[in-house]
Amino acid sequence: MYIPSISPYALKIGPFAVHWYGIFMALSIAAGAYYMYIKARELDYNEDFLVNLLVIVVIFGVIGARLMYVLANSPEWFIKDPVQILKTYQGGLSWHGGILGGFLSGFYYCRKKGVRMNPLADYAVIGLAIGNMLVRIGNIFNQEVLGRSTSFAFGRWPAQLVGVTMGIILLVRYFYIERKHMPYGYQFWSFIFYYQLMRGLIEETVRDNPLFIHAYLNKNWGIGFFTLTQIVTPFILILSFWMMKRVLNDPENKKN
Repeated sequence: MYIPSISPYALKIGPFAVHWYGIFMALSIAAGAYYMYIKARELDYNEDFLVNLLVIVVIFGVIGARLMYVLANSPEWFIKDPVQILKTYQGGLSWHGGILGGFLSGFYYCRKKGVRMNPLADYAVIGLAIGNMLVRIGNIFNQEVLGRSTSFAFGRWPAQLVGVTMGIILLVRYFYIERKHMPYGYQFWSFIFYYQLMRGLIEETVRDNPLFIHAYLNKNWGIGFFTLTQIVTPFILILSFWMMKRVLNDPENKKN
């Protein structure tokens, strides 16, 4: 969706500005952190540990998301304009970088404290799904993550709404799977699997991203292959599928 009349600012007074993108991101982080905290406390996780974990994961998640985005899209900023790297409020965060930064920092902290991570990773799915919905709405206000132009009556694919729909599907799926009492860790890795599958096959196909390999481009339909995300999709699917099988076969992950 491209709506030039929409302002990216929720509030602007002189040089001070609050972006809708930042508000939606903050809301998704708050919702995800609250859900994880409540569910983890039910399993008797230490309160101080949880607060520290959430702070660490959020900080390194944002750092990872920004660095991955800049590396993939504007690597010259590292040399020519490093200040741009800090302007996360203008948009420009990589979902994959956020997951990687948050997961690795959380894994390190849990291992250091001798705490099980799989239940916490499962509870993080709520925040990830909500974040995918709200941040994509923020993308509309920032006029980014646009779909390709087509010859169809609607003119341009609503790529942001495709992302919102994916988030809704994955959120509903979480609560459906939760009723099945699957082993800890399954929710997280299956979320990664199905998110990447939908993104690689659907969102990236209609999203106006540059083609890393020019295998196919139909300008009338507004679809194309292969973006960088589509290229890495098979590797992420293999990893997440392997991890799903691993947690299913590990007796330590069984729920009571």
